[in-house]
Amino acid sequence: MSLTSGKQLFLSIVALLSVFLMSIETFAAGEGSHGHGKSENIGSPGVQSEATKTVKIAMFDNYFQPKSLQFKEGETVQFIVKNSGEFVHEFNIATKDMHKSHGPEMLMMIEHGVIEADKINWDAAKSMQKKLGHGMHNEPNSVLLEPGETAEIVWTFPTHAALEFACNVPGHYESGMVGKIKLTH
Repeated sequence: MSLTSGKQLFLSIVALLSVFLMSIETFAAGEGSHGHGKSENIGSPGVQSEATKTVKIAMFDNYFQPKSLQFKEGETVQFIVKNSGEFVHEFNIATKDMHKSHGPEMLMMIEHGVIEADKINWDAAKSMQKKLGHGMHNEPNSVLLEPGETAEIVWTFPTHAALEFACNVPGHYESGMVGKIKLTH
């Protein structure tokens, strides 16, 4: 078995396990909102010139470095995010419920060939966007990166929010790719 086919098999198994676990959670919790919780106040895109600090985030396979973050309420932060792992990873700032509701869309991206083990198929993303209205993964609070890629997010944090940063590629959140963001006065 080649390394590429081994990675694809691994990602497929992780995706199936993730669907199973999400199904159990949904059954246990009952019916709920399937939206992304965009009405929740998680902050807003910031302006780089207003950033009070720059934070480097490294994404590895199954964890982030640093593992947690702390900012002042209302602070604008520039994130430099690098995928230092061997698989595609996401850095997403949101609430726990928003991450949970984003999981099925990420699974659809795998099912439609957008997310492969170690690359993003942008042609498949364009096709999925055209057919379903989702697939380009172009949100200001999130970046989806192939191994070795680096991207930037500038984010202004709200007041009084319970936020996390996480990777929502199926199975990654569940395996530990999540960290808390603590907001202080």
